[in-house]
Amino acid sequence: MKRIITAFVFTGILVSCNSSDKTKNTNMESSDSETELIDSVSEEVNERFKAIDSDEALIATALMAAPKESRMGCKVIGYNMAGEFVTLKEGDNEFICLADNPKLDGFSSACYHKGLEPFMARGRELKSEGKTGKEIFDIREEEVKSGKLLMGKAGSTLHIYFGSESLYDPETSDVAGAQYRYVVYMPWATSESTGLPEVPKEPNHPWIMNPGSHKAHIMITPLTED
Repeated sequence: MKRIITAFVFTGILVSCNSSDKTKNTNMESSDSETELIDSVSEEVNERFKAIDSDEALIATALMAAPKESRMGCKVIGYNMAGEFVTLKEGDNEFICLADNPKLDGFSSACYHKGLEPFMARGRELKSEGKTGKEIFDIREEEVKSGKLLMGKAGSTLHIYFGSESLYDPETSDVAGAQYRYVVYMPWATSESTGLPEVPKEPNHPWIMNPGSHKAHIMITPLTED
């Protein structure tokens, strides 16, 4: 009887060991597969994406913020690779694109209706003077109220294309990992006047930010495809 029990115990140990070895092997194979996948993706990124290191690249990636059908006619402004704020590309339609600042980490370009340019230019001017975000807000608030500063028509839209990487695909001009956000300016609008909440109910839902002020705007951040 003891021999039979001993045989069962020994068999159990063997099965347990074999099972443990299989689990280890499976985990090792899974880990190897994940490493290979990461290496493959990394290699693809290195081959496909290049540094945004020329004025041409700044223009190409800035235009990605604009609606596709309007990109060719957009004016592009911003800092060039030499650090000068210039017109990088002339345009003939209703859009102005602001190129990424190559001196800053990450990537951020924008495209807005030309009716917003006095408002945007005033913000850049005040920032260059060393004004804080609150000071810029308060100064523009008073200037818009008085009529000194124009913001264009209600509903003027700002398109933002942003991400944490400073790499792009020269073939498509896509920036690695970048996504879109949209701002629809509605000066003095409130939650009551628009029916929009002051915080997003769910991801991808529109909401109103800075309600009741000159900078009141509808925020829309589409979900990423990942």
